[in-house]
Amino acid sequence: MVLGETMHCHLEAMAKNSKESVSMILCSSLVLVVVISSVHYYFHDLFTFPVIITTNKIYPPPPSPMQSIRDQHNVSSPVVMKQRRHTNSVIEDMEEGLARARAAIREAARTRAYTSYKKETYIPRESIYKNPYAFLQSHIEMEKRFKIWAYKEGEPPIFNHGPMNDIYSIEGQIIDELCTGNSPFTARHPDKAHVFFLPVSIVGIIRYVYRPYTTYARDRLQNIVADYIHMVADRYPFWNRSHGADHFLASCHDWAPDVSAASPELYKNFIRVLCNANITEGFLPVRDVSMPEIFLRHSTLGYQSPGEPPQSRHILAFFAGGSHGVVRKILFQHWKDKDNEVLVYDYLPKTLNYTSMMANSRFCLCPSGYEVASPRIVEAISVGCVPVIVSDGYALPFGDVLDWSKFSIHVPVRQIPQIKTILQGVSTDKYLRLQRRVLMVQRHFALNRPAKPFDVIHMVLHSVWLRRLNVKLNG
Repeated sequence: MVLGETMHCHLEAMAKNSKESVSMILCSSLVLVVVISSVHYYFHDLFTFPVIITTNKIYPPPPSPMQSIRDQHNVSSPVVMKQRRHTNSVIEDMEEGLARARAAIREAARTRAYTSYKKETYIPRESIYKNPYAFLQSHIEMEKRFKIWAYKEGEPPIFNHGPMNDIYSIEGQIIDELCTGNSPFTARHPDKAHVFFLPVSIVGIIRYVYRPYTTYARDRLQNIVADYIHMVADRYPFWNRSHGADHFLASCHDWAPDVSAASPELYKNFIRVLCNANITEGFLPVRDVSMPEIFLRHSTLGYQSPGEPPQSRHILAFFAGGSHGVVRKILFQHWKDKDNEVLVYDYLPKTLNYTSMMANSRFCLCPSGYEVASPRIVEAISVGCVPVIVSDGYALPFGDVLDWSKFSIHVPVRQIPQIKTILQGVSTDKYLRLQRRVLMVQRHFALNRPAKPFDVIHMVLHSVWLRRLNVKLNG
C-alpha cells in the first residue's frame, strides 16, 4: 500500500526576530509505505498497556542512486535481495534480544526477584510502584540493551536544539541529552537502534516560525514536522519498515499534540512524548508517553529538599499562579482569598516566598492551566509537599510503573468546592504515609545532566522503552 500521493513540500526561509535568516529543509517527491499491522497481547499482567503491534511486511531500504534502473524496479534483483537479507537479519537479532528482555521481566514479576549483570545501587520496593520487581528488571534490561538513534538532519534553533530553561525546559534537556552523543543509550549506528528520535523542537518552531504572532493556525507547525518525517523516511529505511512505531518526538509545548492532527494516518503508530497528556484530546497511553512539566530556572538543574517535617507544616493547602484556563477560574471562584487554611493566590505577594510556602504546606494544589499538565506537581514533590492533582483527563507521568494514589490526591474538577473537606478528611496516619512516599519518589523527578539511573530523563526513556517492548518487527 502507498500512503497518499507523491508529496512536494517547501519550508520557507524564516527570520529570527525578523532579522536573522534561518535555513530550513527542502523536501520533495516523497512516497511513504504503509506497513500492515496486527495486534497481539504482551505484558498485560505487568503494565497498564497490553498492545503489541507486529509488522507483517518489511520493505528494503530505498535504492542507492548508483543502482541501475533495472535493480531499482526489480525486487528480486541481487542488490535488493541482499539489502532485504541484511535488514531482516538486523531485525531478527534485535527482536531476539527484546524477547529475552520480556521474558526476564515476566520472570522477575513471577518470582519477585531480579537478575542483573551489575551491582544495583537502587532497589525499588515500596508501594509507590505498581510492580517493583517488573520495574527494576525492566530498568535493568533497558540499561543493558536499549539504544536510540537521534537523526542528525536539521540545524538549530528548530532542530537538534531546544529550550534548556523555564517552563518548557524538559523538551530541550531531552533533545540535548540524546543529540550530544554522550548518553549511554546512544546507538553508534542506526542499524543498532531500537528507536529513532526526531530532534524537532516544537518550542523552537513556535518561537522562530510564528514570530511575529500573526496567526495561531497550526498548519506551519504540522507541515514542518511532517516534512521532516518525509525526509528521513526517504533517506533511510527505518520509518517505512515500522510505519513510525519505533519513532518518537518529545515536546512540552501546549501545541505539541496538534502536530498529528492534520495527518492521523501518518502518526498512527508514532510515539508522542508529551507534557500535555490529555486523554480527552487524543493522548493514547498505550502508544504515547506522558512527560512531567518542569519549570527550570536559569543555571540550575532543579531543587529537591525534604522541606519542613510534617509536624511543622501548618498550611493545609496552598496554590499561587495565574488565572489560566477554566479549572483555575473555578478554583479562584471558590477559594481565592476565602479561607485561612486553603491559601489560594493569583500571584503571590512579594512578602511571601513561593518555595517556602510550598515547603510549609501539607498539600500543594496542582490545578490544570490552559492544558492539563502543571509544573507545580514536580515543584510540590521537590519540597516534600503532597500534590493534589486538580484535573480531568490527565494521564500522569510514568503511570506504567508509579501508583500515584500512594503519594498524591486526585480531586476531579467538579469537586473543587469540596477541596477543604476532602483534605481535612485525610487522616494523620494516611497523610504521613503519603508524605513519606513523596520523599521516596523524588528521585524519579530529579533532573540530572548527564542523566542518572531512575531520574526523570531515565524515567522518560524507560516509558519509551516500554512502548518499544510492545512493538515487534518481523524480518
